[in-house]
Amino acid sequence: MTDHTIGIDISKSHLDVFHLEGQEAQRFENAPRGYRALRKWLAQLAATRVVFEPTGPCHRAFERAFAGKLPLVKVNPLQARRFAQACGTRARTDAVDAQILARMGAAPSLEPDAPASEKLHDLRDLQIARTALTRERTRLRNRAHVQIKAVLKRQTGTRLALVERQIAELNDEIAKRIAEDRATARKRDILGSIPGLGNIVAAAILTFLPEIGTLDRKQAGSLAGLVPHCRESGQWKGKSFISGGRKPLRDALYMPALVAMRFNPDLKTRYTALRAAGKPAKVAIVAIMRKLLETANALVKADRIGVDKTPCA
Repeated sequence: MTDHTIGIDISKSHLDVFHLEGQEAQRFENAPRGYRALRKWLAQLAATRVVFEPTGPCHRAFERAFAGKLPLVKVNPLQARRFAQACGTRARTDAVDAQILARMGAAPSLEPDAPASEKLHDLRDLQIARTALTRERTRLRNRAHVQIKAVLKRQTGTRLALVERQIAELNDEIAKRIAEDRATARKRDILGSIPGLGNIVAAAILTFLPEIGTLDRKQAGSLAGLVPHCRESGQWKGKSFISGGRKPLRDALYMPALVAMRFNPDLKTRYTALRAAGKPAKVAIVAIMRKLLETANALVKADRIGVDKTPCA
């Protein structure tokens, strides 16, 4: 049976599509009408994998339209670019990118991702909007500290109050959607029982790591980008760095790690031991973040509530 690999480069207005085995290129509109035409064209191919890379807001409608209907494979844009360079391709056009994505999918025979539910897509949109608002709140607070003119301080205070209300509204909406599903609500309760984690962080973990409870210890840390990568060659040994993974998940775990290293006895001991061993503060904090996530994954897998709660972020 022949594998049919499709590469799709997604832009704001178009989908550039390349069928690797047939060496055929097509272009469709990045809109519902174009999705219908693409679905009709792909129906005759029985695609094994459809490879694309995330392009911010441009790819979300496409992903929602085809999740569970096509074998979608979402790849890291940096890895796709490095694959193109390894193939000797220096040109960058939408059509070339679509062809590179198809070749990248076929080379290691990438497996399709598990389809995300409509509810998960909604939660991600809400969390992304909440993140934007929290950043705006920080900017407004910083601006308020240095403003002198009364009119500017009043306008900043008004915008800040509006942003606070909108964040509270999104928090309520996220909590409501999680509570609607019994299994997801149970996971939230388990995560919220871990010292250092609160309901807001638990919601972020469930949104950006929906696989939690099905992973092993190393997989959980790797998906979050919390596993250091060694850099050694011969006798030379460089510093290890974390990279890749799901940045929103790391962002959500940072403040809980700061709380946990002060109020969680086990993690406080771990942090102190790392610092005593000469590890930089940020390296020790990353280790605490990873341990928090591993603990959360283990408790969800065991369907077990953690210990009594202490001050949470």
